[in-house]
Amino acid sequence: MFALHPQLKQDTIHIGEFELCNVLLMNDVRYPWIILVPKRENKTEIYQLTESEQQRLLNESSFLSDAMSTLFSADKMNIAALGNMVEQLHIHHIARFKTDATWPKPVWGVGQAEPYSEIAKKAMMSQLTHALGDYLI
Repeated sequence: MFALHPQLKQDTIHIGEFELCNVLLMNDVRYPWIILVPKRENKTEIYQLTESEQQRLLNESSFLSDAMSTLFSADKMNIAALGNMVEQLHIHHIARFKTDATWPKPVWGVGQAEPYSEIAKKAMMSQLTHALGDYLI
């Protein structure tokens, strides 16, 4: 049975689900940052998914990236599946801006995460659920 890795559960806010993936907001107000986690047990790499699941993941990732880029007017979308710290397969989608604190470097390992306030979290969740619309199940 699929279970979300404890570190992902601790670091994120559940937005909803796509057909294949859980959709999670990283609890760090510094960056619009969403993580897709395929709802499949014991998967650490994309190639471990079936061919149809790989295609579904690409479709969900592309849809999310386009929605985030439009919603946040991102200069660049950073998309990565690292897995060095959390082995469960998950794909980061981070809207980046030439004006953000770490541009053009990666966001990992720089500064401390700044959790969303309740007001900011509600506003972000409202924006995201509207932008992701009918793709959320």
